[in-house]
Amino acid sequence: MRTIKELVRPNIWSLAPYSSARNEYSGHVAHVFLDANENPFNGPYNRYPDPLQESLKERLSEVKNVPAENIFLGNGSDEAIDLVYRCFCEPKKDNVVAICPTYGMYEVCANINDVEYRNVMLDENYQITAEKLLAACDANTKAIWICSPNNPTGNDINNEEIEKVIENFDGIVIVDEAYIDFSKQKSFSRYINSETSNVIVLQTMSKAWGSAAIRLGMAFAKKEIIAIFNKVKYPYNVNLLTQEQAMKRLKDTQPVEQWVNILLQERGRTMEAFGELPICEKIYPTDANFFLAKVKDAQKTYDYLVDKGIIVRNRTRVSLCNNCLRVTIGTREENNELLGALRDMK
Repeated sequence: MRTIKELVRPNIWSLAPYSSARNEYSGHVAHVFLDANENPFNGPYNRYPDPLQESLKERLSEVKNVPAENIFLGNGSDEAIDLVYRCFCEPKKDNVVAICPTYGMYEVCANINDVEYRNVMLDENYQITAEKLLAACDANTKAIWICSPNNPTGNDINNEEIEKVIENFDGIVIVDEAYIDFSKQKSFSRYINSETSNVIVLQTMSKAWGSAAIRLGMAFAKKEIIAIFNKVKYPYNVNLLTQEQAMKRLKDTQPVEQWVNILLQERGRTMEAFGELPICEKIYPTDANFFLAKVKDAQKTYDYLVDKGIIVRNRTRVSLCNNCLRVTIGTREENNELLGALRDMK
């Protein structure tokens, strides 16, 4: 297992981070703030927010059963995705490995950071083996990306294979669990404090928590990785409005549990009805709040639905997803409108 120091880019390891005004007096009680060139009027929004979101992390720690010191919060999960490249991957030298198809931002961020991105194709059941992923790695492979439940396929990646990757890869393994609340699988956050693994688990407030608009993503990892992320991130990366709204949502988790149960029931009903449509050729198993369906003509069906004011995602140009539509589970009324429109399609 390579150490964190061996994995981190040398310039990042030696980086002296920006010291924000709010960090410098941490641990002291203050009531007069004349340090940050803020406007004294229009409180509380005149003040810079807590740069480390400590109160929010304490609440998330209770909900997620992850120590606060092992939590990084960002502007959506995309910030944490980008930080993996910025912290660990040397441009034009290092590479990363990822399953394919999967969430597109892993490759976008690789391209932005000038890091080689290696695709490893899933099989016909949208599964992968650890052997295939590890075979794509070399001495310059810094990270392996695994999205589970996967997007756009919807299915959980075999947990035993993920465990084999974690146990046998000496770099960073990122398990993106954006849709974990809809799955029966346990979170891989149980690995984050293992001395023998460098696992980063990504989660989000965007899906089950119904809070995509506030842009709050979570990364769970060992303290050494969190410290590197905090050193590189922008000082006030999570604004006060986002922190306030997240705290409000986290005060009572019961509505979220109810939403998930409703969506899972609707998922089963909608998938069964969709499978009976004349246009449908196959529905793939899913563990998320969406499903992937192979239809006779994805572009024609997509265009027809757009004309009806109904938007799904056409994934036909994605590897292994020819003529496939990705359908998010909505309310019962929205799902019925989709199904009704497709039944009327000529």
